[in-house]
Amino acid sequence: MKVLRVWNDMGVQWLMDNYETAEGVSLPRCTLYCHYLLHCQQTKLEPVNAASFGKLIRSVFMGLRTRRLGTRGNSKYHYYGLRIKSNSPLHRLVEDQQHLAMRQQPYSQKQRIKPVQKVEGLTNGMGLGLGHQQGAGLSDISAQVHQYQQFLDASRSLPEFPELKDEGIPLPDGLHPQHVHTYQLIYREHCEAILDVMVNLQFPLVETLWKSFWRFSEGQSSETDTLDLHDESEKRLPKSVLVLLCKYEPVLNWARECDNLLYQSLVEILIPDVLRPIPSALTQAIRNFAKILENWLTNAMINIPEEMVRIKIVCAGAFAQTLRRYTSLNHLAQAARAVLQNTAQITQMLSDLNRVDFTNVQEQASWVCGCEDGVVQRLEQDFKLTLQQQNSLEQWAVWLDGVVSQVLKPYTGSPAFPKAAKLFLLKWSFYSSVVIRDLTLRSAASFGSFHLIRLLYDEYMYYLIEHRVAQAKGETPISVMGEFACLNRSQRSMDPDKDEEDEEEDDETDEDQDMAVPVVVGEESLEPPTKLARTELYNNNNTPN
Repeated sequence: MKVLRVWNDMGVQWLMDNYETAEGVSLPRCTLYCHYLLHCQQTKLEPVNAASFGKLIRSVFMGLRTRRLGTRGNSKYHYYGLRIKSNSPLHRLVEDQQHLAMRQQPYSQKQRIKPVQKVEGLTNGMGLGLGHQQGAGLSDISAQVHQYQQFLDASRSLPEFPELKDEGIPLPDGLHPQHVHTYQLIYREHCEAILDVMVNLQFPLVETLWKSFWRFSEGQSSETDTLDLHDESEKRLPKSVLVLLCKYEPVLNWARECDNLLYQSLVEILIPDVLRPIPSALTQAIRNFAKILENWLTNAMINIPEEMVRIKIVCAGAFAQTLRRYTSLNHLAQAARAVLQNTAQITQMLSDLNRVDFTNVQEQASWVCGCEDGVVQRLEQDFKLTLQQQNSLEQWAVWLDGVVSQVLKPYTGSPAFPKAAKLFLLKWSFYSSVVIRDLTLRSAASFGSFHLIRLLYDEYMYYLIEHRVAQAKGETPISVMGEFACLNRSQRSMDPDKDEEDEEEDDETDEDQDMAVPVVVGEESLEPPTKLARTELYNNNNTPN
């Protein structure tokens, strides 16, 4: 109880210094909690969960009312009659008194959240306070957050969660229907808090939220101290009940669905358009977050049943993998723009392409993939025509989407659609590899450009197929990738030597990174797109005829 009393004394003073009651105003609950988390990082205090924080607020500001404001599907709980003091340093965190509510306004209004200023070593939650060791390698983008907001879809909100179906499975001893209902409420609040910190690019705060929800307390030597710190959560949902819920199959299935919806929303917020240029610093920050988030979650869920941990990690893993793939796709797109906008290079590519033995390519494709000659010929002609027209990257994307639609049209509405889509992806990859091989054997001057374009188009095809399969199955792309990740993990569990091999490969990859690019140790770095494009053009110009 000593830890909780110390925090209460400091928390009361902090609330009184920064907030005041006033008629006719309101402040989102998640805003206050976000301010509090940042305060804890600045002062190196262990944060309590949202429920305990809410209890303290009500003890300081007596008679405070709570209202749910906003349109359906976009509503949030607000403290009605509370505002930030005019002299509070918290005003440096926001553009007005309801900065988190602003992201619900139309995207076209360009209203964005101001960056978190550096205060006593606090840099947008990037690096100090809780999670210091894990967050130290993350890129500090706090000073330019207002610039990066324009690249996000900050208007997106968390979709409604599905109903929890008991599937006829009775509740185990010690659980009651009210426990399940309470868990659903606090889990929704938890997911909304994660979305709020992500839209502010405060990635390390996600770890803090995970630790708070799963009752993890760093530095606490006893279970009693941990429970004291999470006193209010214990009243709403005791940890013993939380543990039982994490073993109840309907809750596990519901948590998986909710996580897939949450992570899909986060992907669409961070990377709303995979082809639109993204600043390298933002890409770097997203990739670093993707690299470490699974470790954060695993650490936060210590002493939580393995059944729940497994589901959470699979979903988080699919989320991390999606972020890495989409940022890589975006990176390739930026590099390819330079090639597609180079008239001389396009002319050279057309000249080299016309020397490819497409008759031999078609024969191999027909024998290996069973591709129809007519389809292959149309693809060849359309590709050459599109290249000759010197179309933009966006026009190429439309063409690729049309190819997918044309090929998969016969399978629309059929249970065989997912299998047909994946098979087409394999055929596309084989066909393009045969063309690249022919260009290689002929020492084509534009080989480097073709190689770059091929990488981009393969990745974009994967992206299109992923979304088409998800649409056909009525699921999110994240959940589709999660199914694959779950299968992959099952195979790994049967091969204990695989993880050790992968770790060795990761070490080798880290050693091979280009040391000319200044990065913080542990960061995920990509070659600058302009440098990548210049390399391809240089290689083209120095290829022997």
